Amino acid sequence: MLSGFGFFCSNRLFSLRSLFTFFPKFCGEAAAFFVDHLVNGQHTNGFGEDRDTTVQIGDRSYVIDGSHEGNPLFLGVQIHDKTTNKWLCFRSSPTVLGTGPKPCKGYSAIVLKQGRILVIKKGSASDDSIWFLEVDSPFVREQRKLLGREVVAWSKGVRGNAEKPIVISGPSGVGKGTLITMLMKEFPSMFGFSVSHTTRSPRCMEKNGVHYHFTDKTVMEKEINDGKFLEFASVHGNLYGTSIESVEVVTDSGKRCILDIDVQGARSVKASSLDAVFIFVCPPSMKELEDRLRARGTETEEQIQKRLRNAEAEIKAGKSSGIFEHILYNDNLEECYKNLKNLLGINDDAPVNGVEAVEGISLPKEHTVTKKEDKIMIQETGEATKNDMIVLDLSSINGGAPGRTRGIVLDSVKSS
Repeated sequence: MLSGFGFFCSNRLFSLRSLFTFFPKFCGEAAAFFVDHLVNGQHTNGFGEDRDTTVQIGDRSYVIDGSHEGNPLFLGVQIHDKTTNKWLCFRSSPTVLGTGPKPCKGYSAIVLKQGRILVIKKGSASDDSIWFLEVDSPFVREQRKLLGREVVAWSKGVRGNAEKPIVISGPSGVGKGTLITMLMKEFPSMFGFSVSHTTRSPRCMEKNGVHYHFTDKTVMEKEINDGKFLEFASVHGNLYGTSIESVEVVTDSGKRCILDIDVQGARSVKASSLDAVFIFVCPPSMKELEDRLRARGTETEEQIQKRLRNAEAEIKAGKSSGIFEHILYNDNLEECYKNLKNLLGINDDAPVNGVEAVEGISLPKEHTVTKKEDKIMIQETGEATKNDMIVLDLSSINGGAPGRTRGIVLDSVKSS
């Protein structure tokens, strides 16, 4: 059985037909490609359910498909290396980072700058139509070097930009929880918490997706290996962690995500691709911290001494690690809260405007795609249509795998 391909290279898009029968099932030497049709700079998005899309960058061909064996939940990715004439399989090893798009009936693939491929899905929901596959971006090159194997990474494309997430750390008893509560109470529409993952069982009244994302240990371990977590830790045999997706979901809702984590977790987030603001809250002195812990009346003497030892180590790491751009001293709660708001750009004398929730990108079911510099033109086609055009301006995109690619500007051009 022959498989059809949409192929884009050097601003020209080709429709290809492969001559290898067993490609989806085996990796190794590949038969030659034959070009059977050329559409000058234009790709008609009318693939059937069993079609694949192949994009060539340099000596490598990247095959994107969702119709063959493998994970039925996400589009598959395979690579053919022209120099060795070998296929490199991604289905059996954790080398595809990020959360990828679900399979669909057809999609267009267009080569962009910085080792990215734009994937436009056919007939998808507005929040699931634009994706980016990174094959040689700075993030992918770093992960390839770190993991010692081939890596590609997905990110969802969204309109507009967003405020950076906030990482707040500090020793127990320093008052960071109180500061966060004050922030959330005064600006409930501006800030939100991500929901952490855990492998422990739910306790009484705990709801999945509200208190935690409860998951299986083997699933979470695989997702950690796939680079889907910003930070994680093992506590009493159970895993706890913050996923990249959980932070992005808060951002997509139009809120600025707050992560209340320890120094070790902050170090992991700093090493990730997440661009965040890092704040460390210090007590005015160890004596003041000890007085606060004792005033709680909730811990034994042994627990207090343990917290004080941990706090001393955390304060030392917080000040000298280079993780935190900002250090706040909580010697006066109201003054410290005012300083926190100033760091976050919240001025008491100016109105506060929240960030708008992410809008989807609604595309016509039948369309053609063309590229001109940093603009992607999506032309509506078919009978009984208005033949309107949607223009995606990618000149200001930012972020990327394994989170979101933001900054897409959309414009609609009505047919005269």
